[in-house]
Amino acid sequence: MARLALLSVSNKEGIEPLARALVERHGFQLLSSGGTAKCLADAGLPVTKVAEHTGAPEILGGRVKTLHPRIHGGILGRPSDAADQADMEAQNIPAIELVVVNLYPFEATIAKADVSWDEAIEKIDIGGPAMVRAAAKNHAHVSVLTSPTQYERILGALDAGPIPAELRRQLALEAFQHTAAYDSAISTWLGTQLEASATNPHTLAVTLPQRQTLRYGENPHQAAAWYSSTAGWGGAQQLQGKELSYNNLLDLDAAQATVERFPASEGAAAVVIKHTNPCGVATGRDASDALARAIAADPVSAFGGIVALNQPLDGAACASLQGLFLECIVAPEISAEAREILSSKSNLRLLELPAAASAAATRQQLRSVLGGVLLQARDQISDDDSAWQVVSQRQPDAEEMADLRFAWRVVRHVRSNAIVVAKAGQSLGVGAGQMNRVGSAGIALDAAGDQAKGAVLASDGFFPFDDTVKLAAERGIRAVIQPGGSKRDSDSIAACDAAGLVMVTTGRRHFLH
Repeated sequence: MARLALLSVSNKEGIEPLARALVERHGFQLLSSGGTAKCLADAGLPVTKVAEHTGAPEILGGRVKTLHPRIHGGILGRPSDAADQADMEAQNIPAIELVVVNLYPFEATIAKADVSWDEAIEKIDIGGPAMVRAAAKNHAHVSVLTSPTQYERILGALDAGPIPAELRRQLALEAFQHTAAYDSAISTWLGTQLEASATNPHTLAVTLPQRQTLRYGENPHQAAAWYSSTAGWGGAQQLQGKELSYNNLLDLDAAQATVERFPASEGAAAVVIKHTNPCGVATGRDASDALARAIAADPVSAFGGIVALNQPLDGAACASLQGLFLECIVAPEISAEAREILSSKSNLRLLELPAAASAAATRQQLRSVLGGVLLQARDQISDDDSAWQVVSQRQPDAEEMADLRFAWRVVRHVRSNAIVVAKAGQSLGVGAGQMNRVGSAGIALDAAGDQAKGAVLASDGFFPFDDTVKLAAERGIRAVIQPGGSKRDSDSIAACDAAGLVMVTTGRRHFLH
């Protein structure tokens, strides 16, 4: 009896060489439908159309073509089961040994900005997933391929003899992962369109392809891997340097989140991150000026750090990097001149992350806890200051207000309890992750040193006591910004008034754990 292979693919990459090898090297007869059948026939390969095989024409504009007992019976029939074989003989259903199917491009369709509801719905494949799942279920007897990357693997196995059971099991696993990801993409899109608990779905389905097996996690004894869609970091292009590590990706994410607080349309900004905390943030006349100021904010901590820019990295900006060891640099674009200058730093990871790739990333944020997952919306609310209140007797001047806005943008990206000291579009001291707020303030003020005189101080949470304000006043801080809302706000306000400081409350906190 002839060996039957069913080929029905949306992505036709590699399908003609695969089909030719199946016919010429392994004696398969090809069964196909629609565009795949035409592709194979145009290549001069003998192919039987599904409609000829089933005796039933394609109907409903192609919505129904493979949903037929002669197709699914051929896929699901078990040669080892006498009852199955009797049914197949009675119905004249030949066994299908190999199924090659990949699905309508739903994700590519919904990625289009102007996609309509009807267009997206028509790209929900029905017959394809049914065939894939049937073949994967009957993997004891059927091999199923869902990606062109598998074609060489199956041909190598066929060249060596019968396809091993272990390979069929592996292909079945990959097939079910493929359909799970497909269903997840559809349900996620539908939830977003209908605004039906898109941020907090009743059932959370996360299916992402593995992009890279990482050397290790936070420490060498921890196994790790990176899973990503084509959005966000999956849309970045690494231009040079070693493979990204687990810690690199965490730091890059913190760096990008911080630098995006400064839109490129408002001017150049640069961020230096160390262990997910900003150690230097600055704006400037251009990328070169912003980067130089960000590094100068804390040159000691910048060693071994991660740099992010909101504008293209050019040759002039590279001057600040001479003699400085960095792990990664990310920018929306990196000029040819900058690449040439930095090529001598062979281990330095250079990444381009287009604004569109970042914007396309999910707004959901996941973190694991023991036996479960936490889901929240990313803290991406705007820095609108219309609801801010000046609660001190002294009103801020324009320079102080600009410094307060800058410091507030930065402090929201520092681990709580967070304190930032800043002046003239540059961070001067950062206190992060301490168990009490006055401790963080002490660290930030010590880092700023004499530069604290005339600077401003931002806190991501309210002041439960007046001790932070008093410490700030002692060091020469002239204005503070904080969410407000403590039962003892009046104590801190009184301390500001006594020292002649400005205090602004935002009515919003930005804790980052």
